[in-house]
Amino acid sequence: MAGHSKWANIQHRKKAQDNKRGKIFTKIIREVSVAARLGGADASSNSRLRLAISKANSANVPKDTLERAIKKASGQDNQNFEEIVYEGYGPKGVALIVNCLTDNKNRTVSEVRNVLSKNGGSLGTKGSVAHMFKRMGILRISNLTEDALFEHIDKVNLLDYESDSDNCIVFTDPKQLFEVKKYFEDREMMTHDEEIVMEAISFIDVDPDEQEKAMNLLNKLEELDDVQNVYMNISNV
Repeated sequence: MAGHSKWANIQHRKKAQDNKRGKIFTKIIREVSVAARLGGADASSNSRLRLAISKANSANVPKDTLERAIKKASGQDNQNFEEIVYEGYGPKGVALIVNCLTDNKNRTVSEVRNVLSKNGGSLGTKGSVAHMFKRMGILRISNLTEDALFEHIDKVNLLDYESDSDNCIVFTDPKQLFEVKKYFEDREMMTHDEEIVMEAISFIDVDPDEQEKAMNLLNKLEELDDVQNVYMNISNV
């Protein structure tokens, strides 16, 4: 969408998450465990686990910690975490998607609702804002200019792209993320930061004061142990 950088929005969220590094380890290990339990311990055939391992490596999670989590989960000897997606609103009607992994739904919904109500937001019903977002894969490719990317456009299926200095950020169908990653790596290009995100397709502009309130709400939600990711549809972050 003209005037809006998906990558800038995603990087803003990543920066906020990086400021809470201690919690990030716990959340990544939880995702690794769930991915291994649901899809098996073989990352080559379990794309969700492959993505979780990639995040763990990027966050410098110790290898032995990662291996223990996979082994424990694949033996079914792990907590029974459940995926829940909450939809809601922030200040000035900003739409929110809150992805959670929890072993206690009552605790999680209570905590999410409490943070929302204390920070100018509210919990919505299922489907209330989901139509404002879509799932997509994202991948950053180093040392690839926009002009050079055009040489590959007809050979790989991309939904969108952005250029950032000498890097290109490409957006894909979530199911094709690793296929696209392999395409570029087979051509000896360095890829980074692969992720599946909920990207807003309908945006809202807010003034600086309201933007600060919305960012504070996002940070408070991400501080909750059960919350994995939070997405919002502010256009000017």
